[in-house]
Amino acid sequence: MHTTAEEARALARAVRDGAAGVENVEVLVCPPFTALAAVAHELASSAVKLGAQDVFYEDKGAFTGEVSPPMLTALGVEYVIVGHSERRRYFHETDDVVNKKVRAALAHGLIPIVCVGEKLEEREAGDGWKDLVRGQVKAALTRVSAAHVAKGAVAYEPVWAIGTGRTATPAAAAEAHALIREVVEDAFGRETAEHLRILYGGSVNPENVKELMAEPEIDGALVGGASLEAESFVAIIHFRE
Repeated sequence: MHTTAEEARALARAVRDGAAGVENVEVLVCPPFTALAAVAHELASSAVKLGAQDVFYEDKGAFTGEVSPPMLTALGVEYVIVGHSERRRYFHETDDVVNKKVRAALAHGLIPIVCVGEKLEEREAGDGWKDLVRGQVKAALTRVSAAHVAKGAVAYEPVWAIGTGRTATPAAAAEAHALIREVVEDAFGRETAEHLRILYGGSVNPENVKELMAEPEIDGALVGGASLEAESFVAIIHFRE
C-alpha cells in the first residue's frame, strides 16, 4: 500500500526506462489498484508487464470493495499476486480462498503468482515448515490443470524475511524451492515442474540478488521494499551486469 497514482506513474516510468535493453529478464510491476490505469499508460509499448496485488474470486456481485478478474483484464493486467503473506495474516485468507482466487484468475487469462511461506516460529520448530509449505502449494493448485501450472509462478516468501532485513541464505531458499518443485512434480509431472517459475521473496535487494539468483532452483524474485525506489529496483533487474 504505497504510492498515489501520480507517484506510481513516475516510478513506473523510471523502471520502464531503466529496464530498457535488459536481456533474459522478465520485468513485472504490481502497483495498487488505484494506480493500475496510470501505470498501464506508462508501460504501453514497453517490455515491462503489468500485474495486480490481489483479485477476488467472483466476476461481479455484492462484494463491496473487491476487484474482479474482468476489471483487471480490462486495464491490461496480465499477472496477479495471490495469497501474499500479508493477505493471509491481516485479512485471514485461507488456503481455500487462495485456491478460489487462483482458479478465478486463470479462468480469465490472468497468470497467478501464488505466494507460500512459513513464519519464524514455524521455521524454528524443525522440519514442520516443510509440511506447511507443501500444504500451501497443494491447496493453491487444487483443480488447476498442468498446463496452467506450467505457465504460472509460485513465490516462496518466508514470512520472517519480509520487510525485516533478514534474508534466507541462498542455500536455505534453494532448499525450499526444491521442495516446492518436488510437490509440483508429484502432482503434475516433471515437465510441468521444470516449466514452473519459482520466485524468492524476502528482503531481496541489489546486494543479495546476484547470490540468490546463482542458485539453479531460484528462477526470479518477488521484490518488496526495494521496488519502491527505481534505482534499487533497476539495479536488481540488471543483476547480471
